[in-house]
Amino acid sequence: MTAAKLLPDVRMRRLLLLLSSTFFMSAACDQGVDRSPVTEAAAPTSDPLPSWNDGATKQSILTFVEKVTTPGSPDFVPAAERIATFDNDGTLWAERPLYSQLFFAIDRVKQLAPQHPEWNTQEPFASLLKGDTKAAFADGEKSAVEIVMATHAGMTTAEFENIVKDWVATARHPVTNRLYTEMVYQPMLELLAFLRANDFKTFIVSGGGIEFMRPWTERIYGIPPEQVVGSSIKTKFEMKDGGPVLVRLADIDFIDDKAGKPVGINSHIGRRPIAAFGNSDGDLQMLQWATAGEGARFALLVHHTDGEREFAYDTGAENALDASAQNGWTVVDMKSDWKVIYPPEGN
Repeated sequence: MTAAKLLPDVRMRRLLLLLSSTFFMSAACDQGVDRSPVTEAAAPTSDPLPSWNDGATKQSILTFVEKVTTPGSPDFVPAAERIATFDNDGTLWAERPLYSQLFFAIDRVKQLAPQHPEWNTQEPFASLLKGDTKAAFADGEKSAVEIVMATHAGMTTAEFENIVKDWVATARHPVTNRLYTEMVYQPMLELLAFLRANDFKTFIVSGGGIEFMRPWTERIYGIPPEQVVGSSIKTKFEMKDGGPVLVRLADIDFIDDKAGKPVGINSHIGRRPIAAFGNSDGDLQMLQWATAGEGARFALLVHHTDGEREFAYDTGAENALDASAQNGWTVVDMKSDWKVIYPPEGN
């Protein structure tokens, strides 16, 4: 099966943004196995970016960090203001052939199907159970909302977190057969570690659900929960069985994508980043916001050009690529700039 045959269309990305705002996910920290790529990335080395090929892309990163961290430099930035924001899907880990959150939703429908025999004939569930994802989402957001309401609402945040822990502990990517938390990009892990070693505070700013990411980002990326910005749903405080709980409501609170990203940065972080990293048009406004500030600024776009080791596509990144060329932002050519894509298996 080739990567090119599995690429989703533009509509699927838009639908998943709706889905991802309601998903909660955590890594398998309690499973007795520590597969922590960030440990590998943080190992001491004379080259802070060993998985990056020497060239203009790598040098642009090194030059920027040197400028803003060297005392006496006209571009010096105090440590407290060294804020770097990263998109997640397609920037820090793989987003193809479908977003991992969407795979989770599909698996959740299959898991609940025995309790809902009506789903065998009721759309969009019937198509999902037959493996026809395209047909399941043929009528757009209506289907996405129906799937979310049927499988994700009306439970506590803790209950849902446990469900997703069980899934992520065993669910594997359909192309590589790796755990989804092993589908992270080794060069980006090194970049995160390099920035933190130079007193940057690294944040995730993603269209994915904030509670989808928070439980596992610290172990995988070294980014603690309080430094994750994402889409959210509304929750309600209740007393249940004599104790306080937060109940998930079937109502979207905030979508952290496109123009929502600068809004989320402003409300959650309170500082404009001096560096921003993305891969698609959904990240364009974040890159614009970061580079519009005063002083030295840096923007990087991950361009998916490697159809052999990962996936090759421009769809959904056309405007961001144009803006990168116009503004002189750094563009990563994954095929030529990265020596490896993923961490060694078993880490």
